[in-house]
Amino acid sequence: MRQFCDRVWLWGQNAGSHHTRNNHYQLPGVNRMTPREGLEYFGISRCCRVVMANLPEPPFDAESEDLALADEVVWSVIGSGGSTRTNQEGWSEVDEVIRQAKMYPNVTGVIMDDFFSETRRQLFPPSRIQALKDRIRTGLGRPLPLWVVWYERELDSPVDVYFPMCDVITFWTWYGEHLFDDLPKNLDRVIERTPGKRRLAGCYLYDYGN
Repeated sequence: MRQFCDRVWLWGQNAGSHHTRNNHYQLPGVNRMTPREGLEYFGISRCCRVVMANLPEPPFDAESEDLALADEVVWSVIGSGGSTRTNQEGWSEVDEVIRQAKMYPNVTGVIMDDFFSETRRQLFPPSRIQALKDRIRTGLGRPLPLWVVWYERELDSPVDVYFPMCDVITFWTWYGEHLFDDLPKNLDRVIERTPGKRRLAGCYLYDYGN
């Protein structure tokens, strides 16, 4: 039987990446913990390895090797909103993740971070996301489940057209107080709009909204 820890994933980014750009979110202290160390700290073995502020830079070999003992790794093919590299035309990021998946069988999916903003939806219309999935299937010889980040502030945005192409929905609550009053009804809306999809509820360890 699967244990609780088998259902928990770490959101893994470069150590210190949240303190860049003048520490916009005013995080305290200094962050030195790598994604692998985070897995060890929490006693879990699954990680979303996501590019933030264009880091890490390809090739990703060192990062994949550091997570080689993890049970599952999901790599970003569209990084955080501050990662301009993945906004550019072309598939350099996708091709690099395909290369990692060929070398490391524990790469079991790909994720699009900060995806449903109006800017990102203009850059990545549904046709381009379908092309992304086709490129992965062709380049790897097998499909990789496509994950996407969906924020509570985007619940009323016209994003349903993307759901047929997405396999896993991760839903994130930005303001801490909304966890108490709004989360149950928001999750009901997520479930209603994504029939047949796998879903995960994101849990921040810091109240970014406030």
